[in-house]
Amino acid sequence: MTSNNIPLELRKFVGSEVTDFKVKSKRNYPKRKAYTLLFFSVIYNAFISFFAIAFILPIILGNKVDYKDNNGPIKITTENWETALIPTLAIGLFVVIGIGMLIKALIQVFQKGGYFVGTETRLIKHRNGHITVKSWEQFTGNIKVFHKRPLGSIELELRTGKMKTQEKGPDKFIPDVIHICDIRNVFSVEQKCRIRIKDSRRTTH
Repeated sequence: MTSNNIPLELRKFVGSEVTDFKVKSKRNYPKRKAYTLLFFSVIYNAFISFFAIAFILPIILGNKVDYKDNNGPIKITTENWETALIPTLAIGLFVVIGIGMLIKALIQVFQKGGYFVGTETRLIKHRNGHITVKSWEQFTGNIKVFHKRPLGSIELELRTGKMKTQEKGPDKFIPDVIHICDIRNVFSVEQKCRIRIKDSRRTTH
């Protein structure tokens, strides 16, 4: 990709810096992760919908629903619907979570990618007029490459991230990841990224 093929705003931002690569990512998220999340969200919503329909719909239609709380079994109808308020709110919360998960999955499936430019000191991303910059020393050096001709994808692990609480065992650190999806010459781009990350370590020590 030549400089003329990237947005003017990005060209001005890069300025006179010497670039290692310029690529256009077709997707903003990896296809495999997007479809995995979509599949899980559909299953989750189907499961929650079953409980929502089985519990709430009969009450709306005027039928009785058997429910058990700390005080024992209760028959819930439209006349004593207040008793069903807590379980209804709980089911509603799970429904909202499911809808949010589904929306996130659909966004990941259809969201288009951006432009990436690698220079001697930093990795620059331009997408929808928004520019983000990561210096090479912010990366751990852990890189994954997924190749399926003629395109490939790269995952660059960052030193930043968040802690994930686990039911069994200690909390786990989940690093942030930069995704460069569906690009040509993926191995060439990966090699240049790896060299720059290694060079940044030498200069910082």
